[in-house]
Amino acid sequence: MHRICLTLPTNRACADTISAMRAEARYAADHFGVEAHLLILDSSDERDFAGHADVAGRPTGTPQVIVHHLGEAQQRSLLRRLISEADVPKPDLLLDLMLPAGVSYGACTNRAFLFAAALGCDSVHRRDSDSTYQTLDGEPVFPVHHELMSLGKRALDAVDGVSGTRLDPAHAQRTVSLVGASFVGELSVDIGEIQRLDPAVYHDVVSLWAPREWPDEAKDQLVAEAFTGAGTEPFTGDHSVVGPVDPMRVDMCNISFHRDVYESVPLPPATDTIGSDYFLMHLVHDAGLPGVLHNRHIVNYYTGERRTDAGFMAYQLRLVKFFLSMLYFNSVYERLAAAGEALLDGELRLRADTVVEFVGDSSWLDREENEERLRTIGRSYRKLGGRYAEFADLLAARGDRLLNEAQQDMEDFALLIQAWGPLIRVSREAGIHEH
Repeated sequence: MHRICLTLPTNRACADTISAMRAEARYAADHFGVEAHLLILDSSDERDFAGHADVAGRPTGTPQVIVHHLGEAQQRSLLRRLISEADVPKPDLLLDLMLPAGVSYGACTNRAFLFAAALGCDSVHRRDSDSTYQTLDGEPVFPVHHELMSLGKRALDAVDGVSGTRLDPAHAQRTVSLVGASFVGELSVDIGEIQRLDPAVYHDVVSLWAPREWPDEAKDQLVAEAFTGAGTEPFTGDHSVVGPVDPMRVDMCNISFHRDVYESVPLPPATDTIGSDYFLMHLVHDAGLPGVLHNRHIVNYYTGERRTDAGFMAYQLRLVKFFLSMLYFNSVYERLAAAGEALLDGELRLRADTVVEFVGDSSWLDREENEERLRTIGRSYRKLGGRYAEFADLLAARGDRLLNEAQQDMEDFALLIQAWGPLIRVSREAGIHEH
């Protein structure tokens, strides 16, 4: 039976999300005949973990839905065993990259990829704890519907299950490797207050996402689209298109990957850096692997923690580290786009050796552009005053450290890519033993 992994990484209270994802897993089993493994990777505190365990442990009503609720101790034990059996260099560092002390959007998804391989799954379907499903006529609208309609099929065969096509005929025999949508609701990054306080400052800050050499018109367009997802229009009916999927049109709270993608290349394991989990979207697109873009967008909302002073400071730091990371990723993305189909081997699998070359080379880039990014953010935030000015002071004190971390993150990513193949092979052979 075809196995899928529906996964939720979390470090906060989200019992309602777990309950909703149990329903999505049941939908997948009932409508597509799959064995759905719901994998909850839980880093929350003891009280919230217990609440999650109560929901996760309830009977699923079918043997085709299997729930795995793993705390950090279980995850660490599994990772240590897999890393040891893979016999890869720097095992202690790899364990830290897979399960770091800080928040890492890439690392939590990498764990899902590795554990999905151990569970024998053919795809990973990721959701987030600060989001929920839209409804139509009182029923939840599950993205897994479109994901299982197309993921893993030849693109030519997926055409009958979508509304339209932008498929290059030369890619018709290739596997649909990504199916995703975006979100509706609040901005994916909590910077709406900056936009309200001073639109000019908002523009200056968000445009730091772009390569410095971009023309003003391109930066303006990026700022207009950045972090907005699919807007606010509610779901009224299905629409889906097979073809190349623009990374700006999908979000990691609403995405699925075929195993050929995530078993070839992992995500960047950077800590305290938003956007570090978006790398594979670019890789799939630039390699010419087909995908499906649909409109079962997930509802994004902010948790209360972001509204606290501590939550504000932590989130702004993650945003700054995102901008610093773009010095390196913009270079890598440019080379990926130029390489195109050379990113695929003779069996149309992603070439990890090519990707690791691009990532490793990027770590040698001159930091001057990032130094200017830090100066721009500092000036901009001081104009806003209040807690933004306080954050600018913190940034000034930690600037050199942040520059070093951004460079080190790329070196760590290169190391992880090199170790990834052996880790996946061992995971497929070893399986998961939770007790």
